[in-house]
Amino acid sequence: MSGMDLRPSTDIEMASHTPPLPPASKVSQTAGPDVPLSAAQVDVLQVIERRRGVATTIRQYIVIVALFLSLFAAALDVTIIATAAPTISEELASAVGYTWIGASFLLANVTTSAIWVKLSDIWGRKVILIVLLAWFALSSVVCATAKTIEMLIVGRAFQGAASGGLIVLVHVCISDLFSLRQRSLLLGLTEGVWALAGGIGPVLGGAFSSLASWRWCFWINLPISGLAGAIIFLFLDIEHEYTSFVDGVKAIDWLGIMTFLGCSVMLLLGLDFGGDLFPWNSAKVIALLVVGGVLVFAFVYSEVKIAEHPLIPMHIFTKMTNNAVLLLAFFHGFVFISGEYYMPLFLQSVFEATPLQSGLLLLPFIVMTALSGILCGVIIHRTGSFRELLWVGSICLCVGYGLFVSFTTQASTAQIVGYQIIGGVGSGLLFETPIIAIQSHVKQENVATATATLSFIRNVGITLSVVVGGSLFQSSMNQRVDYLRSAGLSAKLLANFAGDSAMANVLTVRTIENDAWKTAVKEAFCWSMRNMWILYTAVAFLGIVAGLFVKKSDLSTEHTVTVTGLKKTPRSETRPPGTELSA
Repeated sequence: MSGMDLRPSTDIEMASHTPPLPPASKVSQTAGPDVPLSAAQVDVLQVIERRRGVATTIRQYIVIVALFLSLFAAALDVTIIATAAPTISEELASAVGYTWIGASFLLANVTTSAIWVKLSDIWGRKVILIVLLAWFALSSVVCATAKTIEMLIVGRAFQGAASGGLIVLVHVCISDLFSLRQRSLLLGLTEGVWALAGGIGPVLGGAFSSLASWRWCFWINLPISGLAGAIIFLFLDIEHEYTSFVDGVKAIDWLGIMTFLGCSVMLLLGLDFGGDLFPWNSAKVIALLVVGGVLVFAFVYSEVKIAEHPLIPMHIFTKMTNNAVLLLAFFHGFVFISGEYYMPLFLQSVFEATPLQSGLLLLPFIVMTALSGILCGVIIHRTGSFRELLWVGSICLCVGYGLFVSFTTQASTAQIVGYQIIGGVGSGLLFETPIIAIQSHVKQENVATATATLSFIRNVGITLSVVVGGSLFQSSMNQRVDYLRSAGLSAKLLANFAGDSAMANVLTVRTIENDAWKTAVKEAFCWSMRNMWILYTAVAFLGIVAGLFVKKSDLSTEHTVTVTGLKKTPRSETRPPGTELSA
């Protein structure tokens, strides 16, 4: 039943006055194998199937609540740090750590998501989800109790590893349980979860930093993870063919994992270090990029020629439309995260907003992302069309971020809100639509892998965005040092606003008493942010181009049951009448 192995002991009882009905098999056996069923027996069979269908649907909705809670916890940790990072960096006395508080989380998020999905293919979704929630809770404790920036960065890396698995497995589980048309509605609703986390995250981060302690940004994860884990343990029941621990370990693509992690980490570190900590022509940067590039080829060779159960099957990349969708997801991830991660920096510097105020001013972007994402799910659910939504979303994203380029130190609140709304619409339309697009072009047994691949590609874009955007901002601020010196700033203030120190000292802007100095610093921040917005607009335009190559596909209303394990045989099923999702 829609991926559920519903046993009699787990059926949800209907009205207490209704007498129990015999199993459907007993009714058919009573008539005999060759004797036609009577009208009464047919009615009994239909009632039995309808009851079980309703019971299964109720159970699925309970599971969906747990999945959304898991997604909320993971998404919250992406955004809650945006407004708290300056306070954390100041308290732990580390300007360099500002970027790595977020980058370590995203780096681990990127490099582990596909691995978790493959493990869930082997040992089942429930086991891996519970492991991830426990991992996420324990790493949150590490972050909450961190005494040094190094300990916090390590904790954030472990958090990111768990978060990456949670985010992609939520989408995979929804895809396991529902047909393409039905899942589009629920995947659209995940936008509401992301928006809630994205809207609450910066506000909570600012509130905790200003009114209590930034450590509550991590303590808050414990009750959410605990509740989600309990519900999943009790109710999630996706079919699974038993795989022993030994057989599972043997089936893991170890060479693929090692080369995958190696190339991802080295390339991302090389791009981050280049031009910031070390010159681009330094031996360290060159070594990271060259070895990372070699490992990319080693990974592809391993997946094609060696792996029996490849981490990322290369056949996904043989279709032009799949590649177009993956590129679009990459460009979307690269662009949208900059609004959530770097817009607070603009607001706290140019507008002198507090962490809490910057979180509130970010709400238009978050809310419109959610509303457009939910509407997108409803439209796909009812019409079965997704390509046009990809086009509209790409255009809105490009236009919205293009308008960010026009921000000056005199920008009005109306401009900030209005431009964020346009960008938010584009961002929301491009979250779940690419998932539906790529799932519609692969078989059901490849849906989990395709979803994980898309998530990985998007997360690469997200991580590169934070790293490259941060490096561009720091480089731009370094270029404005002479301008700030000519404005008369003291040596101490010059040091505070040069390069990687500028982000960590953004809250210092509002404490500058000399008006001429403050204006010069604001203009330096605004100019540096403008360079970032130009980059993100150019990448958003590439998303428009990629969207033109996505082909149309019919979205099936028939559900294929997913079975995990090394021996898995997907099968089609039609949901009982009256149990379909509706919008």
